[in-house]
Amino acid sequence: MRDPLEIAQHISSLCTGKWNTHYTRSKLKSDPLYEGVYNELETRSEPLLDIGCGMGILALYLRERGWSAPVVGFDYDTKKILDGKALIDRGGYQDIALSQGDARVDLPDHQGDVTILDILQFFELEEQKKLLRIAGQKVAPGGKLIIRSGIKDNNLRFFITWLGDLLAKVTFWMKAAPTHYPTAGLFKDTLEAAGFTVTIKPFWGNTPFNNYLIVATKHV
Repeated sequence: MRDPLEIAQHISSLCTGKWNTHYTRSKLKSDPLYEGVYNELETRSEPLLDIGCGMGILALYLRERGWSAPVVGFDYDTKKILDGKALIDRGGYQDIALSQGDARVDLPDHQGDVTILDILQFFELEEQKKLLRIAGQKVAPGGKLIIRSGIKDNNLRFFITWLGDLLAKVTFWMKAAPTHYPTAGLFKDTLEAAGFTVTIKPFWGNTPFNNYLIVATKHV
């Protein structure tokens, strides 16, 4: 395994501008998300659809870890998509395609594995249910829908999660403020009804946020 600090340094060195460089380096160094998703996909060889991909940092991390299946990233933010495409070009990464669009309206054609990471809180409840159902249809039999999300709770971690999402809007890193945080029951009810086995576990790492990793495996 490559040294995580080396990976963080290399990917962030491809960024332009102090904000993107610092953000990418600090995320890769401190956030357990990337290794957590890699561990779920390590033995998988199906294509990946990354909904809410931002600049595509997950895809680049997977490549640096030696994972070679095709990745399609999809995000609402045009600037992040353009910045991500520039990163892919500068790094010479293969089989990574990024596209802009609104997940509330449509998603790219896909059959394989799917990730939805850190975006559900920006959707209303019915929009969350719809996205989970549509994303689930794009998972191949035996494949995985991997989600990271803050879960609504009455604790300090949840307050910090909400505050962090609000700050992301104030600083214009995200285009919207959080509107509705899902519950664990939403994932269980929606995805089990769609033919998935669902596991939910705390996924805080060393962060203060109330994040959980939801892995839904589609029945064969």
